[in-house]
Amino acid sequence: MGSRIFWWMLYLVILKIIVQNAFAGFKLFTSNNVSYFNFTEATTRYGYYSEEHTVVTEDGYILTVFRIPKGKNCDKTRSSPVLLMHGLLVSSDAWIDSGPEAGLAYLIADECYDLWIGNVRGNHYSKRHVKLNPEIDVEYWNFTPNEIGIYDAPAILDYILKKTESKTVNYIGYSQGSGMFLIMCSERPEYCNKVGHAILLHPASRMNSTKSIMFRVLTKYYETILPYISSASSLEVLPQGGNLQRLTGALCQNEILADTFCRWILYLVDSSHPEAISIPTIQILSDHFPAGTSVKSMVFYKQRVTSERFSKYDYGREENLKLYGLEYPPAYNIKAVNVPVVIIHGENDYLSSPVDVEWLSSQLPNLVEMYYVDDPLWNHLDVIYNQHLKEKMFPKIKEYLSKDSK
Repeated sequence: MGSRIFWWMLYLVILKIIVQNAFAGFKLFTSNNVSYFNFTEATTRYGYYSEEHTVVTEDGYILTVFRIPKGKNCDKTRSSPVLLMHGLLVSSDAWIDSGPEAGLAYLIADECYDLWIGNVRGNHYSKRHVKLNPEIDVEYWNFTPNEIGIYDAPAILDYILKKTESKTVNYIGYSQGSGMFLIMCSERPEYCNKVGHAILLHPASRMNSTKSIMFRVLTKYYETILPYISSASSLEVLPQGGNLQRLTGALCQNEILADTFCRWILYLVDSSHPEAISIPTIQILSDHFPAGTSVKSMVFYKQRVTSERFSKYDYGREENLKLYGLEYPPAYNIKAVNVPVVIIHGENDYLSSPVDVEWLSSQLPNLVEMYYVDDPLWNHLDVIYNQHLKEKMFPKIKEYLSKDSK
């Protein structure tokens, strides 16, 4: 395993150097394909009305949140708005990349819910700050999912509740979007009470059973280089519009490459699920993924891979003593999640392993249901890109949303 990881890391470093040199100062071609549309442009193309909202966190990060007030054939909106939160290295675009027949944002909107779709700090929609410039200020990138849970989630919830005058929001979190909810409830439990139901899709908390070699290699790589980098540009990970993303985005516009090379990359990230993701969806997602985060966030996940706990960022013994008063970082208080929680998962998830998700389910005090999608190959990326999501996963989501709405 050790030698395999070494060669993977070497391969990634070489690939990064090649890409940076080959495309430095050079813009790849663009097209009129829907993949180049932003969220509001893409939804408008399919006949959905959407809005763009700006949310400012307590620590000054400026977030972009989108809203689809209702679906195309809805006269009225159901009570209790719904918040949809994305995972690591993706953005709100992930919820619409598979189109109106499979994209979860479209499916929820068509059930006549007032749908809000968030973006956390550091991705391309939320790369702003009231004082800091992410291009030059290294402090901008000094965040992990801990800050996302403590600041981003509460700010978005407060904004939605104020705008809608609702008492609660139904929360749907995918992967990191679930983890930030758990962190919010642990660190700021008063905000947990502002949620009606929480539907956690393939949640990321403890991850030491992950089978994804690519995930282990990437997080280890960023842990290794973090002490040696100091510029703002180096502290940003895999941004949308970066050299690597532009390269894959260009290559994947070719149908043959999309169905072979680009599909193979997805299998390296997660597990194999033949024909689950259509070629047009691969072409679109390649221009939206990855969407960026901080190096420190990747190191946070490296620590989750090597720990049996879901705990805060480990700064090392001396810094931990200063910050936490403990040699080791404290674990998040999952018992503070007192709202009804539904977990929806897949047996073939190589990122959030069923072993780790079962561990999480055992910690939750108000778990309503632990549901596995009826497909033995259902994996982590299927939540946002599977062309059969409407039949495979959405009925269970719809069931629980309807319990807290009129």
